[in-house]
Amino acid sequence: MDSRQRQPSSPDSWWKNGIVYQIYPRSFQDSDGDGIGDLRGIRQRLDYLVALGVDAVWISPIYPSPMADFGYDISDYCGIDPRFGTLADFDELVQGAHARGLKVILDFVPNHTSDRHPWFIESSSSRSDPKRDWYLWRDPAPGGGPPNNWLSNFGGPAWTLDPRTGQYYLHSFLREQPDLNWRNPAVRAAMYEALRFWLRRGVDGFRIDVLYHLVKDASFRDNPANPAFVPGGDPSHSLLPLYTADLPEVQEIVREMRGVVDAFSDARGDRVLIGELYLPLARLMAYYGLDSEGVLQGVQLPFNFQLIGAQWQADVIDRLVRDYEAALPPGAAPNWVLGNHDKPRIASRVGPERARLAAMLLLTLRGTPTLYYGDEIGMTDVDIPPDEVQDPFEKNEPGRGLGRDPQRTPMQWSTGPHAGFSHASPWLRLAGDWAALNVERQQSDATSMLALYRRLIALRRAEPALHAGAWEPLDAGADILAYARTVAQRRLVVLLNFADAQRGIDRALLGERADVLASTHERPEGKHAERLVLHPLEGVALAVHGAISMPS
Repeated sequence: MDSRQRQPSSPDSWWKNGIVYQIYPRSFQDSDGDGIGDLRGIRQRLDYLVALGVDAVWISPIYPSPMADFGYDISDYCGIDPRFGTLADFDELVQGAHARGLKVILDFVPNHTSDRHPWFIESSSSRSDPKRDWYLWRDPAPGGGPPNNWLSNFGGPAWTLDPRTGQYYLHSFLREQPDLNWRNPAVRAAMYEALRFWLRRGVDGFRIDVLYHLVKDASFRDNPANPAFVPGGDPSHSLLPLYTADLPEVQEIVREMRGVVDAFSDARGDRVLIGELYLPLARLMAYYGLDSEGVLQGVQLPFNFQLIGAQWQADVIDRLVRDYEAALPPGAAPNWVLGNHDKPRIASRVGPERARLAAMLLLTLRGTPTLYYGDEIGMTDVDIPPDEVQDPFEKNEPGRGLGRDPQRTPMQWSTGPHAGFSHASPWLRLAGDWAALNVERQQSDATSMLALYRRLIALRRAEPALHAGAWEPLDAGADILAYARTVAQRRLVVLLNFADAQRGIDRALLGERADVLASTHERPEGKHAERLVLHPLEGVALAVHGAISMPS
């Protein structure tokens, strides 16, 4: 495919009209035989991504790290961990991606560093060290013990005592991940310079890890109990994060970050910020940064994770989409996420047939879709035996099923040794079905999940109504999620049957003629003048002519 044909309609809209593909680098492609994926491996697979049809590659952390949390504990923000390669490998990857019309987005982890970062080593050396205030240090509570009741997201208290200096330091995650003090201007300056380091190397944007955690209460008040907490659940949810997350001061930092990346916008387009924000809808909208003059100064794409946790029912998702669309600030770009490295895979959550329906939903809603590697071939979670667990979350809370290893297993490329991922035994075991479920087999199967994703992505790219058009909810009866996508005189209707039985569609939705553009099932393209009957769990996208508006 000619890369020139893959460019979005205008340089400043690539992140609005395009598709983001997340790569967990340890698990995508190993090039050097150590069982761990790397940058050269990603570069080897760029043509696959072009053929799939995505626009941008988001790469999870590749910075130098002791790997206590597999790269989310960073010891150098301006380097590459040797496990993944070198800065030269990174530069070649960016060049190769750009030559193919692909954008490159890096993970940025600003809330915390590794405890082996030089900043923390200096900060912990003494109470009088110049970098002491770069982290959050507090005296023990009266009578001893942690300064307050704050909890780590990975289990246990969020405070660890440093015997040498007699103070506790805060870590919202592992004790090996001390939180930075974002109230300190020197910290902000250093982190913004790290962003500039990668922007100068051609990076097209950043996904910002736990953005809403950056600022903590200045008075270090106790978090209140969570009245909705169910005993036996994730212990970190037993308290409401009133004083540890989503504080108003975060918005100033977001505006500053936006200013840093905006300064690098050029003929290749805007640089994009994507915020990881597990927040209620009303609070999520605040991160677009709408000011009193109607200007959006925040992250361009506050991640919308609602589909990940939603009940897989037509009426539930219909209400979810309507509420999200209604809440968006004027001019804000929506986005949708089906899966990521922290949550169970979509095919495991809803089953393989419903995962096909989910693919059509993701790729026909209004807004930027994000795909997680392997979902396009229907990969599922893999049971990891206790003696093979790698994830520190599971190790800290064993037996609770909180670990994320199951959705981080190696990409299944072929029927060759180790699924074509590596010449050596992979860092995590492969799924039991890898010999049957892989890219190689699905490429030649027109009914495969991969073929479906490619058809849907190609349709989305070809139809302005899908990648840039308006969205309108429709009523098609029980168990059917229906909506229209329109631009100018072009009107598309998407019908998703969530039922395990056939469902008929009224002619009023089909107008004078409805041409089938895509289906999750084996349905030939054709014209339907009367009624359309959807198969169980089938989704269809139709081009409708002379449509009759239905009440919504």
